Amino acid sequence: MHSFTGSSLKSFPFIGHLLAAFIITYGSITVAYAADTVNINTASIQVLAQELVGVGLELAKRIVDFRERYGEFKSIEALGDVRGIGQSLLAKNEEKIVIE
Repeated sequence: MHSFTGSSLKSFPFIGHLLAAFIITYGSITVAYAADTVNINTASIQVLAQELVGVGLELAKRIVDFRERYGEFKSIEALGDVRGIGQSLLAKNEEKIVIE
């Protein structure tokens, strides 16, 4: 059985590069999952427009205005009551939208 020592690792310099690539990739994936969902009851106009597919600043403003006028959304489907949001847009974002 061969044990790796500092001198034997010098024979395989790609291992350090491979480890560095893994750490960078893992960190990127972790950050991506951290911002993977959007709470439609608390998100700002900017967050809604940035994170939801097919939602620009104008539609995001309608979402926030609707929420402020009628209260929190009780279901994700209730977001469809906002003018300009249909089933297609809900389907595109179903994995991102949460209610907490």
